Amino acid sequence: MALYGVIGDPIAHSMSPLMHNSAFKENGIDAEYVKFHVKKEQLPEAILGIKALGIKGVNVTVPHKEQVMPLLDEIDPLAEAIGAVNTIVNDNGKLIGYNTDGLGFVEGLKKLAGDSIKNKSILIIGAGGAAKAIYYTLASSGVGRIDVTNRTPDRAEKMMETCPFALQSVFLTLDDAENVLQEYDVIIQTTSIGMYPHIDQSPLKIGRLKQGSIVSDIIYNPLETALLKQAKQKGALTQNGLDMFVFQGALSFEKWTGIFPAHSIMKNIVLQQLGGQHVNR
Repeated sequence: MALYGVIGDPIAHSMSPLMHNSAFKENGIDAEYVKFHVKKEQLPEAILGIKALGIKGVNVTVPHKEQVMPLLDEIDPLAEAIGAVNTIVNDNGKLIGYNTDGLGFVEGLKKLAGDSIKNKSILIIGAGGAAKAIYYTLASSGVGRIDVTNRTPDRAEKMMETCPFALQSVFLTLDDAENVLQEYDVIIQTTSIGMYPHIDQSPLKIGRLKQGSIVSDIIYNPLETALLKQAKQKGALTQNGLDMFVFQGALSFEKWTGIFPAHSIMKNIVLQQLGGQHVNR
């Protein structure tokens, strides 16, 4: 039996074992996916353990996505640019790091926007790790305009300046973003604002939101944030973070096995188990 897993701290509420073990079963693969609670000071030993135990693949969640990189043998160029790894492939003892977070988001977005996202005008709210993965992945896929709004400019401007992919991009204050919101086809909310238990909070006012635009919030607890409720009332197409979570897992599964699992089955497993709590990868 092949062994896979996820490392993080905390890790107790991870949905990944349920999602991946159902995919192994569905595809007739003799494998098991388990949770490994790894504290920051244990990370080097944990990575050595992956090799020693012959663990075939591992997901990486908070707080290890950046710290794990120098411990690996090879880093995929997109993960290198993003500066974070969420998937490790053990290729006959060589550990290769990938980032499927941004790719998972883009796959989910294509469900609403189709393959025409390259022609969309996009606004990203936030400048944290998730925002960077999404920003860089969209930029690498050929999207021409991605603007960023954040409470403070420093981190957003650094994210934009260090992006290795060519695109048009400007920083906006939250007030400025609210005033020109009608210019955007897609708004992507990447902060924790609106996450349980603060479900009544919203990162910005959407009075100028364009009807028919897409509003995507990477939060999936609650499944419909205050922002998404308001956007739906204004005639927008809305999407929570569940598709991103499931697709990033499916892409990890494909890296390990060469098989892209059924998204709908994995999504239903997660929906059944959410239970109103904040859940790590």
